[in-house]
Amino acid sequence: MSDPIRTQLIWNRLLAIVEEQAQTLMRAAFSTVVREAGDLSAGVFDTGGRMLAQAVTGTPGHVNAMAASVAKFLHRYPLRSLVPGDVLLTNDPWDGTGHLNDFTVVTPVWRANACVGLFASTSHIADVGGRGFGPDAGEVFEEGINIPISKLFDAGVLNETLMRIVAANVRDPQVAEGDLYSLTACNDTGARQLLETMDDFGLNSLDTPGAEILEISGRAMREEISAVPDGEYGYRMRIDGYDQPVDLAVTVRVEGDSLCVDFTGTSPESPHGINVPLPYTQAYATFGVRCLVGNEVPNNAGSLAAVEVTAPEGSILNARPPRAVSARHAIGQMLPDVVLGALDKALPGRTPAEGASCIWNPVFLGTGGGDNRENDGFVINPIFNGGTGARSAKDGLSTTAFPSGVRTTPTEVNEVTSPLVIWRKEYRADSGGAGRYRGGLGQTIELSHAEGAGFYVSRMFDRVRHAARGRAGGSDGMRGRVYLRLADGSERELRGKGKDMVPPGATLVMQTPGGGGMGDAETRDPAAVSRDLQAGLVTKTQ
Repeated sequence: MSDPIRTQLIWNRLLAIVEEQAQTLMRAAFSTVVREAGDLSAGVFDTGGRMLAQAVTGTPGHVNAMAASVAKFLHRYPLRSLVPGDVLLTNDPWDGTGHLNDFTVVTPVWRANACVGLFASTSHIADVGGRGFGPDAGEVFEEGINIPISKLFDAGVLNETLMRIVAANVRDPQVAEGDLYSLTACNDTGARQLLETMDDFGLNSLDTPGAEILEISGRAMREEISAVPDGEYGYRMRIDGYDQPVDLAVTVRVEGDSLCVDFTGTSPESPHGINVPLPYTQAYATFGVRCLVGNEVPNNAGSLAAVEVTAPEGSILNARPPRAVSARHAIGQMLPDVVLGALDKALPGRTPAEGASCIWNPVFLGTGGGDNRENDGFVINPIFNGGTGARSAKDGLSTTAFPSGVRTTPTEVNEVTSPLVIWRKEYRADSGGAGRYRGGLGQTIELSHAEGAGFYVSRMFDRVRHAARGRAGGSDGMRGRVYLRLADGSERELRGKGKDMVPPGATLVMQTPGGGGMGDAETRDPAAVSRDLQAGLVTKTQ
């Protein structure tokens, strides 16, 4: 019989190891979106490719999609074909985490000439060539370099040909190469600490404690599902899409300890780069369930297997190659709101209203037409956030990344890594939907080129035409807006998605959306109204 205390101690060590793995990645990363915003994932896997533990640092899209990817690595390179020093790599959207900008690196861990586990990590690289990070491509071939599952290191020897190919196809090769090394380094950190743990506990293999961890997690998750009333619960949400709206439809079916999320009825694939590979859909849909059901159960292969997620092949949530997928997050990050909307019918009064959901992560690029490389050839990918929906007994959170968890990139970092100046960054008053509990606020950002030059902006924004809806009588949040203030003082509206040039002397203004309100605004605590007015969060009694 196993010792539950010993198993718990091993589990705690695994959690500490993967968190140190993630922190190593952040400290070593070249990309600011990884180093400053935490757009990454890290985890440890058993020899069957099942995720045992994940780092708290990271995003659900990366973590849960990466959880499904390691088995694909092992299908391409079975353990019997690998040797110490091998390191595997891919950014294939269907084998990795959904688009070409995410690179996943997998490192087997060896002990006494036997593989005892694997570490995997993923990080976002701002530029992978092609059209650049954005929604405008018609096929994945246009979106950048696509590396199938390959060896980055072969028996400890760097695949220099692969590195040269990567460097020749991206706009900032130093950052791309540096990030691949940082992914390798963080896995090495995890591997060293895992071997120390195995020495401390006298383990020759992770198979037995790993199986126990997964069995306990799976059983706990199924018990949580059993507490949800049986039935079918549907919800629909319309969002902006690219040039026409996208309908996201879900049916959550609960029967005993079984829970299935079915996206039948969702819009078909798009001719633009907003399509979502199924692993990314499964990642965020599962996260939506876990926000309400089993949120204290460890997130690993055991608990993830308890939730089934399906989407019709050829729908925008199960896009087939070679569909363009670069901006898949603009759709995929909406899925927790959709799933929570359905679960509100099963567990009323516990879910938040809809929020901004999709991060606003523009890509700013130099025109490349001048003599100053620093000012003309830059590429940065900062993160801005809108407001979350009001909760059942609390206001929503302002300028907060839910569900992605990707933090806002500091203004100082954005300015030091580009020739751009951010002139204004502040809460957007009145943007949260009114209610007994107010929706979280968005923000207003104004920026321009320090020398008055032009530059490009690639946008993947949503909630510009379709607001986050309130719940239980709460008002909708304010829609987002993006426009140019031209040198002559006039304004020109921009679409939420697409790539445009910001002309010389112009200022780009982005106003992120607010979250929906919860409940009747007439029942809001007068003291809360007074505090909001005094703080300038609202400008009138709502």
